[in-house]
Amino acid sequence: MRIAIIVVTLIAVGAITSFVLREKTPALEPIEKPIDSNPQIIGTTIEGRNIESYSYGKGEKNLLFVGGVHGGYEWNTVTLAYNFIDYLEDNPEVVPGNLTVAVIPSANPDGFYRVVKKEGRFSTSDVSKDKQILASGRFNAHEVDLNRNFDCEWQPKSTWQSKTVSAGTAPFSEPEAKALKNYILEIKPEAVIFWHSKSGFVYASHCDGQTLPETTTLVNTYSRASGYPASKTFDSYDVTGDAEGWLAKIGIPAITVELTTHETIEWEKNLAGVKALFEYYGDKR
Repeated sequence: MRIAIIVVTLIAVGAITSFVLREKTPALEPIEKPIDSNPQIIGTTIEGRNIESYSYGKGEKNLLFVGGVHGGYEWNTVTLAYNFIDYLEDNPEVVPGNLTVAVIPSANPDGFYRVVKKEGRFSTSDVSKDKQILASGRFNAHEVDLNRNFDCEWQPKSTWQSKTVSAGTAPFSEPEAKALKNYILEIKPEAVIFWHSKSGFVYASHCDGQTLPETTTLVNTYSRASGYPASKTFDSYDVTGDAEGWLAKIGIPAITVELTTHETIEWEKNLAGVKALFEYYGDKR
């Protein structure tokens, strides 16, 4: 009997120790825990999934962060966005008093679901290893590249790497792009930060070759803090109808932060970049 009690005790201690270690280890994927703040549903997808935005702070100026525009193909940007949400939940004091910070973790839930087979929170073990499935997750349920469906130099066909992709039947023809447009026009953010992957740069937005001066400041601010190199433009191949370009067209600064791989979130780098933006906009009272 004494031996049995000792064995049970050791097993219990081991379980508790394992739990404590897990709690102290920084998360590299979204933590499975309830979110205190209720998300705002800003739209629904073709297949009926909600597009959600989480807000923190009560300031009069808005900053918007967006992940998952390219769905499951760039699932790590969704992971990063959920980790950012968790961080803001646990550290609400980091948001300057004059700011409200909004986070859209998954702007293309249908494309995300195609790869992960889950809605919302997920684990890296849920991600498909099939390259064709991963690539297909870039698009929405109409097989449209959402980052070609916005009103800046829009064309019905655009490019992704060396491939021709559909940009929809007109600017904002897709419900996901329309939802993002309407939300941005509603909250009128000071700036919008998009997380993509995988070039490892920070890019300025522009439309018709014009970059807003504030956008250049944002690129340099995020770049210096995070360590990602700054670039005035994405020039690997021609892009038309991108969300960042549309924002430049309507006078809202926007930057694209490209993670270095499709698997990592580079949390410390991006947290440093975000905090630098908080400091910049927190000082602009």
